[in-house]
Amino acid sequence: MKILGTISIVGIGPGSMEHVTERARRAIQSSDTVIGLNTYVKLMAGLLDDQEVLQTGMTEEVSRAQKAVEMAKEGRVVAVVSSGDAGVYGMAGLIYEVLVEQGWQVGDNPSVEVIPGISAIHSCAALLGAPIMHDACTISLSDHLTPWDVIAKRVEAAAMADFVIAFYNPKSGRRTRQIEEAQRILLKYRAPDTPVGLVKSAFRERQQVTQTTLAQMLDHDIGMLTTVIVGNSTTYYHGDLMITPRGYERKYDLDAATQTLRPSERLRPEHEPWALSGEGNQ
Repeated sequence: MKILGTISIVGIGPGSMEHVTERARRAIQSSDTVIGLNTYVKLMAGLLDDQEVLQTGMTEEVSRAQKAVEMAKEGRVVAVVSSGDAGVYGMAGLIYEVLVEQGWQVGDNPSVEVIPGISAIHSCAALLGAPIMHDACTISLSDHLTPWDVIAKRVEAAAMADFVIAFYNPKSGRRTRQIEEAQRILLKYRAPDTPVGLVKSAFRERQQVTQTTLAQMLDHDIGMLTTVIVGNSTTYYHGDLMITPRGYERKYDLDAATQTLRPSERLRPEHEPWALSGEGNQ
């Protein structure tokens, strides 16, 4: 009988052990082989025992995915580690793409599980305060795989729609113009004093958190380990906190012990004149 292999595509979160989920720990510790970028494998060293470890550098994602599939088809238990969430600019999609190219179907060998982790937008938001309380999106500024004109359209659309935006991969030694172009597009739609948070190496040893504005963001150090969170038109600073209101102040008295509207009245159309249907939706 052929032994079925497994691939666990593991999101390890921001990198600190206390933010690694219990399911992720079990997947790594019970694996035969751990595959990942050098940095991420080193971050998980405390969970490794006698597993075979395969580490590669940047730009070798395809070879990691192919090796994981190859070993799992041989019956191995493989854990592929990604920082943050494996399904957000991580290895999950690529491994599925490699499998699909080989004719794999759900239920075939190997079995695959994606184990979620805390993505950078969430870990960085926690350090900044509450900047993504309202609608937010993520945009990678890396144009190695996506044409820049496509990225620019996404930045413009998000800016027009007043999304809070988290920029991943904002800048590297070879890519310096992309964050400048993103700022230029945003300034067409947002005030220069729009709050911007810069978080480098969230929850790691060299963590840096910087408060700035849209106009001044480029005056600060931004690199590949930085996540840039740009507020929307309502985002504000309160001391060291970056806060984006969700809209409770429209119908609630936030400083009153007793609310003007009773619970049964709050979803009535007359109290939500901005709603499309006027029927009130939670």
